[in-house]
Amino acid sequence: MNNSLKNIQDTQLCNNIDKLLSEGDSFLEKNLSDLKISSYCYQINEAVNELSLEEEIINELIEDYVIQILKSTIFFYKHIQELKKNKLENRPLNYINIRNLAHKNLGVARNLHIKDAEKLLKLIMNENDLESLEIYIKALEITAIKLNPLCAYETLNLIKAKNFL
Repeated sequence: MNNSLKNIQDTQLCNNIDKLLSEGDSFLEKNLSDLKISSYCYQINEAVNELSLEEEIINELIEDYVIQILKSTIFFYKHIQELKKNKLENRPLNYINIRNLAHKNLGVARNLHIKDAEKLLKLIMNENDLESLEIYIKALEITAIKLNPLCAYETLNLIKAKNFL
C-alpha cells in the first residue's frame, strides 16, 4: 500500500473515531437514556484503590480492555448476523456465544470498575432481541472508544491492516 493511500485511510479512520466520539453521547442518550451512561466519566481512582495497583498499571489494563472490547464487537456482530440468518430460516436461536463473550468482558469491566460497560454487558448477556443487542453492542463500542480514543484508533488501525492482508 502506498503512503498516500495509507494516509487517506488513517485520516478516514481518525475522522470516523472523531465522529463516533461527537455523536456517541447523543446515540447513548437517544437509545439508552434510562441507563444514564451518556455522561459517564471513568474514575480510575476506584480501580487503583480496589486493586491496590499503580495508576500506570491500571491505564495499561484499560488499554487491554479497550483492545479486547473492540475485537469482541467484531465477534458480537458476527454472531448477531448468524442469529439473524437462523431466524430467517426458522432455526433455533442460540445466544451462548454472545453470552459467553459478554460474561468474559464483564469480569474485566467489573475488576476495573468501568460502570457503563458493566451495565451494557449485563444487558447483552440477558437480551434475546437482536435489534436491542445491536444497540447495546454499538453502545459498548462507543464507551470503549471514549475510554481511550488513542488506543481505540491504534487498535482499529491494526484490525483494518490485518483484514487487508
